[in-house]
Amino acid sequence: DGMDLDTQPEEIKKIIGVQLQTAGFYPNINLTELIRLFAGLYQYSIDPMELLEKVNLVDKSKAKFKELSGGQKQRFSIATTLINQPKIIFLDEPTTGLDPQARRNLWELIKEIRANGTTVILTTHYMDEAEVLCDRVAIIDAGQIISINAPSALIDELVDSGFEKEKEVKKANLEDVFIHMTGKALR
Repeated sequence: DGMDLDTQPEEIKKIIGVQLQTAGFYPNINLTELIRLFAGLYQYSIDPMELLEKVNLVDKSKAKFKELSGGQKQRFSIATTLINQPKIIFLDEPTTGLDPQARRNLWELIKEIRANGTTVILTTHYMDEAEVLCDRVAIIDAGQIISINAPSALIDELVDSGFEKEKEVKKANLEDVFIHMTGKALR
């Protein structure tokens, strides 16, 4: 947006949202109250139920954060990044430790956020996640970016170098089997 990080940090904070790998929410406050608390910090007015609907947590609006499952906690954490309707959100390993259903549902939420025009910066160790969710991937080794490109371009470069997988790749994997057999919907 043409802003300078050194001279306009407060203006930049107004257009970003950050979801950390581990959330530090007050465990004994319900989700609606937490959203109102965060909205107050941003000096922003928002309907908590509307935000909870975006992340499929309306039925948990009166639940305390500590009562949520891992996937629900991650979805709520992402919801809090959307309070100020940011242009950019930063997600730090949002699917770590989630079961396959929660992970795939979180992928769908991230795709929806992107489709609504918000830029998503995602850190992940899951390369399949980066391949599905990212337009560009930066490969980092020892703190240095060693390559940055579209996922398909990075894969094409590797294949063009003569690389071949040892095992034939199937059209589905075990995670797909699990989700198909148990159902994709959140429980």
